[in-house]
Amino acid sequence: MTLEKYFSTKKRGAKIAMARKLGISKTWFSLVVSGRQPPSAVLAVAIERHTNGQVRRTLLRPDLFGEIN
Repeated sequence: MTLEKYFSTKKRGAKIAMARKLGISKTWFSLVVSGRQPPSAVLAVAIERHTNGQVRRTLLRPDLFGEIN
């Protein structure tokens, strides 16, 4: 599931709350959620953890966490 889809079912303010938990600005998090900026490897793992695995790091950063051929 993408971050945008994840937040489509959440209450207003959920993005800001997660940005605070992750220790990043709401502006930067908005760019990550929209797909305009990729998260760092550390942030991708943290997002996966904070969404209880609903948003996978492999989807956020397939270049870093994709399957090895």
